[in-house]
Amino acid sequence: MTTIKRLDALEILDSRGRPTISARCELQSGATASCSVPSGASTGSGEALELRDGDSRRYGGLGCRKAVEHVNVEINSILAGSAFASQSELDRALIDLDGTTNKSRLGANAILAVSLAFARARSMESQQPLYRNFANMIGSQLPLLPRLTVNLFSGGKHAGNQVPIQDVLVCPISTSSVSASLEMVYAIYQTAAKEILSRYGMRLLRADEGGLAPPCATIDELLSLAVECIEQAGYCPGKDVALAVDVASSHFFDQGTYNLGDEQLTSEGMVDRLVTWIDTYPIVSLEDGLAEDDWDNWPDLFARIGDRCLVLGDDLLCTNPKRIQRAGASHAANALLLKVNQIGTLTEAAEAYRLARSFGWKITVSARSGETEDNWLADLAFGWSADQIKIGSITQSERLAKYNRLLEIETEIGAA
Repeated sequence: MTTIKRLDALEILDSRGRPTISARCELQSGATASCSVPSGASTGSGEALELRDGDSRRYGGLGCRKAVEHVNVEINSILAGSAFASQSELDRALIDLDGTTNKSRLGANAILAVSLAFARARSMESQQPLYRNFANMIGSQLPLLPRLTVNLFSGGKHAGNQVPIQDVLVCPISTSSVSASLEMVYAIYQTAAKEILSRYGMRLLRADEGGLAPPCATIDELLSLAVECIEQAGYCPGKDVALAVDVASSHFFDQGTYNLGDEQLTSEGMVDRLVTWIDTYPIVSLEDGLAEDDWDNWPDLFARIGDRCLVLGDDLLCTNPKRIQRAGASHAANALLLKVNQIGTLTEAAEAYRLARSFGWKITVSARSGETEDNWLADLAFGWSADQIKIGSITQSERLAKYNRLLEIETEIGAA
């Protein structure tokens, strides 16, 4: 049993300069740990509610003082002094205390901050790495580190909407270690930075997650540029390095039409366009290729590319077991983008993980666009045996904290 002595929280700033929450959990044993939670810009309608103050005089209404107060007052007063046999017991107590279906009363940000801080404090109490605590939650044997999917180019909500799609990522596929993968990504990123300066006269401007944002006129120009940069860096596209694309289609879907710049496509037309991209470029993962509620057409997309590419659900699934069940039953996807703050507790995220695995799906553990320097995501991806990890680019401290933690784990245990 693990007894909580005290819980408290404070408002901090994420990588976009917007408020988020850091919570601290002190156990009766003396073990104390803090954890901070991220915030997303690309959010699905099925996500748990991130509680904001709504006071336009502070941070444009994005303040988190109400959520912080919920931790410091109500959650602490009820849970302090209580003993819990497991992470799931603590998380269920938080869910019951909130009493809503989407954590709208206390806030998913408040609840998740406490959930994570408790997990880290328990790891300190037992004197084991955080990833081991996470692994015990799902019975993982920690066989492998996740492969990297790293932002190269960004558009959509992560950049200036110069192209509708959100991210083009590079995926080292011929490497056997995190360190070798990062070396490869570095070479490609630096090549891309030089190329967009030469081609567009554009200095090094970075999007929310550190990706470059070249002023390409079309999506195909952006994808072609990514392939060229891989080649110029000395690697073979599709053999050494593949691409992953975060389409984020919900952002340009309106009343049954996909608005791709000057083009307006039906759902059938959008599927055709996605298939053309898969045929033309070395894409191994396609995220949110269709809008989150375009359920009737996801099975067609999966039928046409699912044997060649990950059909990855983010806004479609929201790390929500109900949406995952529907997608699995209708053969709409074969991979889950797992974001813990979409559902609000580690226990519910683990349920989503297990359900996705029951369908034979791959798992990509993902950061958010508004991140902090906390590195717990790297431990989670390794502890839960994720197939891939999506952190962002190889710039900016909130991204590098996670990559550097993966390097630490790789060195400590010799995982491949």
